[in-house]
Amino acid sequence: MVQQKERSGQRKSRRSNSRLQDVAILIASPHNLPLTGKKSLACLSVAAELIFFLCVCVCSLFKVKVELQVLLPHMYPHVAPQLFARSNALHRQQQLQLNTGLASHISSLDSGELCICGAVQWVKDHSLPYLENSKISSEGTSKEVVVKETLHRMWIYSHHIYRQELRKKIFDCARKLNLTGFCLTGKPGVICVEGLRENCEEFWRLIRYPNWKHISCKHVENIETEGSIDNLRLFRAFEDLQFQAHGDYGLRNDYHMDLGQFLEFLKQHQSGHIFQILFGVEGKLSDK
Repeated sequence: MVQQKERSGQRKSRRSNSRLQDVAILIASPHNLPLTGKKSLACLSVAAELIFFLCVCVCSLFKVKVELQVLLPHMYPHVAPQLFARSNALHRQQQLQLNTGLASHISSLDSGELCICGAVQWVKDHSLPYLENSKISSEGTSKEVVVKETLHRMWIYSHHIYRQELRKKIFDCARKLNLTGFCLTGKPGVICVEGLRENCEEFWRLIRYPNWKHISCKHVENIETEGSIDNLRLFRAFEDLQFQAHGDYGLRNDYHMDLGQFLEFLKQHQSGHIFQILFGVEGKLSDK
């Protein structure tokens, strides 16, 4: 009876150690992982699941990396994880073939077996042939594949922007979506956002919900580049513009912003032509 308890304890100990090897991937510092890249590991907890990303170096000579997305269900390892590998060096077909092979490898393992470390090793061992095929395919069509990006810039006009909670929402959304530009507070209110198209459109959707009626997108610009869109940005951050107010209402909810100062600001950012688009009149600076 004592020997049976000892053997049972040994099996539990081995299983616990095996679990700890997988858990170590989640909590270790990126510098201690057998992976490379500044963002080797990012984790976030979603409901009863855990999603994280691993950056796997598969060819150190050419600095080729494969990102492995891992979704661990609540019942892992009794329920198999969902894995997806992607790389900028892979065409869609090679990426599909790589993920098909990875899924086949995971399904071949015994039920309940810990498999994340093994999946990382499988990606390292089996990605190179797909990368070589991708390189051959690229050389057959063109010597160099040029990746183009598009900067999206939206110019938004509102009758006024006063409420603190609305301004907070605008700045929070811009920050989360990595958008630059500005928000001109007061009457009228003007917002400019620039960044990836999907992020700008998501910003536009979020700030209008649920009932911002006196607002419209007056103008949209799309600029394509072969480099980074960051080189095309007119603004380095998302700025809070509050120019000198005029009128008899001081800083109450009817004050008008000095549009002359706003025009000068636009011209400083190569956007003087936008003044007429926003207000329907040509902007002129008064002589000082």
